[in-house]
Amino acid sequence: MDKSRLKQLKALAHKLKPIVTVGQHGMKDSINDELSIAIDFHQLVKIKVNLGKREERDALINDLANTHHAQIIQKIGNTAVLYRRNPEKDELLKT
Repeated sequence: MDKSRLKQLKALAHKLKPIVTVGQHGMKDSINDELSIAIDFHQLVKIKVNLGKREERDALINDLANTHHAQIIQKIGNTAVLYRRNPEKDELLKT
């Protein structure tokens, strides 16, 4: 993805509230289900991962992105933005 598209997605994500929150007890199947539904519908989602150590948090964010075939747009602290284009929906970005 080029820099201008990435910048546009970050700007769109700025106003989003986290849709999915992973608590201190880690992942549950319901979280994966919820994220799958959210990313299909919204294409661009903000998630919050409240795990103690940075390495665990980053690993979980990477796993979620890989599992849901999404691209990590941004990571700031315990919040991440994931994007996956849904071909059945309108394009989020203007070209």
